[in-house]
Amino acid sequence: MKLHTYWRSTSSYRVRIALALKNLAVEHVPVHLLRNGGEQNAPAYRALNPQGRVPSLVLDSGVVIAQSPAILEYLEEAYPAPALLPGDPVERARVRAVAALIGCDIHPLHNIGPLRYLRTELGRPEPEVGGWIAHWIGQGLSAVEAMIGDEAFCFGSEPGMADVYLVPQLYAARRFDVPLDGFSRILRVERVAAEHPAFREAHPANQPDAEAPAA
Repeated sequence: MKLHTYWRSTSSYRVRIALALKNLAVEHVPVHLLRNGGEQNAPAYRALNPQGRVPSLVLDSGVVIAQSPAILEYLEEAYPAPALLPGDPVERARVRAVAALIGCDIHPLHNIGPLRYLRTELGRPEPEVGGWIAHWIGQGLSAVEAMIGDEAFCFGSEPGMADVYLVPQLYAARRFDVPLDGFSRILRVERVAAEHPAFREAHPANQPDAEAPAA
């Protein structure tokens, strides 16, 4: 399989974690979202993924799966062990609710497209853009804090789909200097995940296309 990814992409990060948790080998194909107007806008990549987003997972058969939720569900169905979703339907729904909250309500509002629109089309100054980011991430994480449990990862002693979504979202929150004080459960998950080999392997800083922080 080939994963078209960008080292700092939150949604790519999710998929990298799931692949590592399931011990699946994949070839990483970097797609730089800023260089030359964004490599995701090149005709060759648009032919692969018409939306021009990352990640895109290319299966051995040549089939392309876009959108991280679809990729994650595919991986869970095609490679069920280790499971990222619990067996009980109610518990599965609880996990999916946290994943959807992050993937649908938090992440899209600080993605590269909306932020570019705020800055260029609407001409909003950087302090306002920063306030926008902090508001939506903070509001969403407040809900996540109330929804997850008190044992190690979000819903127990082993990592699951909620953690696959939460850890990259925390990376984004720190990138944008969003205060995380008061989120004791969330910070616990972050600490536990930092010690797990799959989460370390998938971390943006450990990707082949990772860039050094600006001086």
